[in-house]
Amino acid sequence: MRRELPPMLRALGNHNYRLWATADLISVTGTWMQVLGLNWVVLELTGSATSVGASILLSTLPALLLGPWAGALADRFPPRRIILIAESTHLALALVLAYVVWQGLPIAAVYALTAASGLVGTFGGPALGRFASQVVPRDDLGNALAWNSIVNSIGRVLGMSLAGVLAAAVGEPLLFLVNAASFVAVIATIAVMRTGEFHPLAVSPPEHAGVRAGLAYVRGHRVLIILFALGFVLSGLGRNYQVTMAAMAEGPLGAGAAGYGLLSSVFAVGTVVGGVVTARIRELTIPVLLGAAAVTSVLQALSGYLPGIAGFAAMILPIAAGAVLIDTAKSTRLQLDSAEGMRGRVLAIQGTVAAGAGAVGAPLLGWLCERLGPAEALLAAGLVTLGATVVAAVAWRSATRVQAEEAAQVAPAFATAGS
Repeated sequence: MRRELPPMLRALGNHNYRLWATADLISVTGTWMQVLGLNWVVLELTGSATSVGASILLSTLPALLLGPWAGALADRFPPRRIILIAESTHLALALVLAYVVWQGLPIAAVYALTAASGLVGTFGGPALGRFASQVVPRDDLGNALAWNSIVNSIGRVLGMSLAGVLAAAVGEPLLFLVNAASFVAVIATIAVMRTGEFHPLAVSPPEHAGVRAGLAYVRGHRVLIILFALGFVLSGLGRNYQVTMAAMAEGPLGAGAAGYGLLSSVFAVGTVVGGVVTARIRELTIPVLLGAAAVTSVLQALSGYLPGIAGFAAMILPIAAGAVLIDTAKSTRLQLDSAEGMRGRVLAIQGTVAAGAGAVGAPLLGWLCERLGPAEALLAAGLVTLGATVVAAVAWRSATRVQAEEAAQVAPAFATAGS
């Protein structure tokens, strides 16, 4: 049974989505508690920031290497089954991690559990994406993804805030136990959802299964390639603000760690604002995506030249809001503009592209900050993302024109065959 709510809240009118959003908030909060606790444990055990980076790399490497295979699996089997297996495995890994840290076992055990968690997340991610499409009707998907962004932002703030307090008061193992409990919430939520209110998606037939078929499908759809390429540039040079905010706080702004914390808080607030704005947009089209990308790129290029930390923070907030709008619009179009039986593989490729962009973009921005200066690095990156947006807009117009011409040629053929 669906409730009639204002357009901004329309996804919440679906019973199953309300349950899913609540479970997602609990899960994201637990995840960020574990992320903070894990990074702190690695830093305590090794005394090396490089080791923390190695731990993060271990968690993301499976997505880079195995993402397409995870997507193919999600397209062949019911996503609920994959999610239940993945969440149960995550629960077990969190419990083992709590024990390892409590017993003070070697760092190698922590690294192994981090890699295992990344592997499970890689195979669970595409299934989660497909399942999210089943708890709301097609017309509500964009609104649901916008609310997911809001939930993720709130969960991140809650998780990191609670982790800081609990780690100091009780110790890091408790953070991993809380995260384990959050997976129980997800499993229980899936169990009590109304199966009659799901919106089924087509699964991939055997002849179209596998990674090769997924890649061939993407190659044959220019709009998907355009979205992936633009997403790579925007994610690589327009999303790694953890690098540029730190460089600005330490360099031109002279604000130090306190200033970096303030900027991070402003950025978090901006993501919530972006989620609210995105939820108010009735239809997330590609022109909306391109417009947001252009505006955000210009703001990024100018952000390093405003006076003081207040000026930089004033730019950070709309940039963060624009990032949420861009990511939500891109994810919506990738799902709605692809065949249902290919959606898991499309989402997996999106995850692989995002992981690759982070792996390339963060070091590149750090190098630019050191060689050119933080403000100049922001200017250069903003101009590159703006140029990529213009190229994507031209390519998209060309692709839609070709599609229209092909459709016009096919229509008379059908008319002749039916006469």
